[in-house]
Amino acid sequence: MAKCSSIEKNKNRIAMVKNQRVGRAALKAIIYNKDLPLEDRIRATMKLAERPRNSAAIRVRNRCEISGRSRGFYRKFQISRIALRELGNQGMIPGLTKSSW
Repeated sequence: MAKCSSIEKNKNRIAMVKNQRVGRAALKAIIYNKDLPLEDRIRATMKLAERPRNSAAIRVRNRCEISGRSRGFYRKFQISRIALRELGNQGMIPGLTKSSW
């Protein structure tokens, strides 16, 4: 089980990304538009830098929905490898069987 503070910090980042998404996208559109004057693009870069760092989507960490574990994460199921194995052995995930050869 991950620390509760790590899980809560990640939840706050997810919420901040949702709130700041439109503003950041508008500033990035200005920054990457080569037709605009350089001064406007630099001003947009400075405004983007003033925004909170945790509003960047890259700072969000994928975490297991069950345990909060950040490593060994399966995107398809949104859970870690350990939780996937436990649920698979219990027959809780349709179509998942234990392999043997």
